[in-house]
Amino acid sequence: MLETNPKNISDRLSEEYERQQALFSAQPAIVQRFLETQGKQIAQAVVDGDAQVGFSLPDRVICTLENVAQPALVTIPQNQRAHSAGSFLNRFRKLELYKELRHAFAELEQSPDRAVSVAAGLLRHATVMHMVTQMLPAGRTVIYKPAEEDETIPSVPEADDFEPESAITAATDAIAEEGRADDGRGDLLVPFVPYARRFFLPQWVAFGEHGELLAKSVDEAKAHVKSMQRFMEVLFLAVALAPYISTDEEYAKKRYGMLGQLVNQGRALAIFQVREIIARIKERAEAGSLNRGLRLSLPYFDDQDLKIDISNFEVIPSGRIMFVPAFVVRAVRQEEVKVSQDTRYNPSTRNHLLGLLDLLEQAFETENQ
Repeated sequence: MLETNPKNISDRLSEEYERQQALFSAQPAIVQRFLETQGKQIAQAVVDGDAQVGFSLPDRVICTLENVAQPALVTIPQNQRAHSAGSFLNRFRKLELYKELRHAFAELEQSPDRAVSVAAGLLRHATVMHMVTQMLPAGRTVIYKPAEEDETIPSVPEADDFEPESAITAATDAIAEEGRADDGRGDLLVPFVPYARRFFLPQWVAFGEHGELLAKSVDEAKAHVKSMQRFMEVLFLAVALAPYISTDEEYAKKRYGMLGQLVNQGRALAIFQVREIIARIKERAEAGSLNRGLRLSLPYFDDQDLKIDISNFEVIPSGRIMFVPAFVVRAVRQEEVKVSQDTRYNPSTRNHLLGLLDLLEQAFETENQ
């Protein structure tokens, strides 16, 4: 019978995580350092999307043996230490290294040699721990709330009660913040606007509370969103290699903090770009350069795939047709009907996209009146 109770699955993952943590801590310091070095190398190859990676098991590990009361330090034979995952041909087959590595670890963990099995599990553990704790920057402790009642991903940051406010500070001023988390270190100079500091990583906040651009350019804003997507991709890869890492406290904090920030800023980027599209349409309409047809590529943030996607639809067919705002309104309303019935969108993405379409509709509906 398949185990489907979420609580049972969570408990099982927690037990596996704690078991691996305890086993890792029981290893001699030199073995721990070896595993960490190998784990770092493997993690980098996986995140960089390399086609293959070579790795070695330690020369000995502490593990339990049959008919032996106490854990023992067991040597791994030289010919069983060197291994690899993936191949050069993977670049052409488009096979992802983490899947090959997961298979390699599984085979080693099923080895009849107890020391090899334990060492492989420890190396898998060292790899995902490096991905979660070392490859990703630490962030602030944050609390998000859902943008709408029926949303499953909280993405609106709650105000920080300790957040310093001042009527004489400009929006771009750095603010000296009392070091609440680091007692004895004095004031912390935080070069971010108060709204940005409500998020997990303020340095990647590109849009303000009212959709204003905080980054130097739209390209920089897009780069921030890509950095957040990369952050989430590393967490995904870690869980793909070892599902139990999802019960790690640091993993949970980073996933919660970055997921809410990415959804918030991804949507803000889409809204900003739609407003730019509206401005360009009006500019071209005044110049009379929209009388040969118009197709729109409307950006929106898909919070299932965690990326900006595009909704394409036709406003005016190709030909010599005079542009009037009513054409945009009619095309948008037709698209709204399609989106509202499209089962490919989850509820929150659908509401976000409908909101963008409404923004477009309102911008040109007023011109018809």
